[in-house]
Amino acid sequence: MPSTEHEELVQTILAAPPGEGTVAEARANFDAMMTAVPLADDVSVDTFSIGDMTVDWVAVPTSRDDRVVLYLHGGGYVIGNNVGYREMASRMARATSARVLLIDYRLAPETPFPGAVDDATAAYRWLLGEGVAPEQIAVAGDSAGGGLALATLVALRDAGDPLPACGICFSPWVDLEVSGESALEGAIDDPMLAKAGMAGMAANYAGNDLRNPLVSPLHANLAGLPPLQVFVGTREILLNDATRVVDNAQAAGVDCSLSVGEGLIHVWQLFGHVPEAIESMATVEAFANKHLPG
Repeated sequence: MPSTEHEELVQTILAAPPGEGTVAEARANFDAMMTAVPLADDVSVDTFSIGDMTVDWVAVPTSRDDRVVLYLHGGGYVIGNNVGYREMASRMARATSARVLLIDYRLAPETPFPGAVDDATAAYRWLLGEGVAPEQIAVAGDSAGGGLALATLVALRDAGDPLPACGICFSPWVDLEVSGESALEGAIDDPMLAKAGMAGMAANYAGNDLRNPLVSPLHANLAGLPPLQVFVGTREILLNDATRVVDNAQAAGVDCSLSVGEGLIHVWQLFGHVPEAIESMATVEAFANKHLPG
């Protein structure tokens, strides 16, 4: 049974759904939602550039130098940025005792596929160039960023790069055709996402190339990827994105765990005051402690 805080959040979202309107309006609305909660006083943010890409180091006093999370934000490859995700990154830093590299990868329609994948792999390779060992790195993301995390791992594997220690995906979007059973009309009452809106974002990002494994990792060969932790709620149209990609990963021999939130909405972890988000971060903490340096 979802918490009272979760259900109050649902009503707030229903009153002003994020992502509606023109691209500019959707970006502004999403940014306003994501920056509504201020950063805690002990959070540090160091903004700099990797090439032409703006990035942040987000850290808390317990962040360790020998742990790094490369975080890829959500937003359907069309909205979202590093600034809006600093609060989420700060909670990831606490959960993982790591520094979080939060990147502002290029968005569609201005920069379609493979821009996001190129930027994410470039950020990972920058970390290696700075002397961060692969076994010190986790790659994480939510929604489109969760799918991008998987695509990044596949791209790095295919290029022969050393892979990170693990990956963490919150409600990953891995099927840009939006073809899962949970996305069928009337299947799930999703307050966050609408199939038509997802299809529009997919077209902006990848045109008709929606089955490309680096666009939709549901179609990728996942063999050889590092351990994965995947979260999904039963009140989201991407439920079957998560369950199908976890099935594929496990069938390919990947150590992949799935955490299902009964009655929970898309990427509930973005809302730190919700008890279920706190529970998810406890799961992230245990996963990070298992796979990152001790």
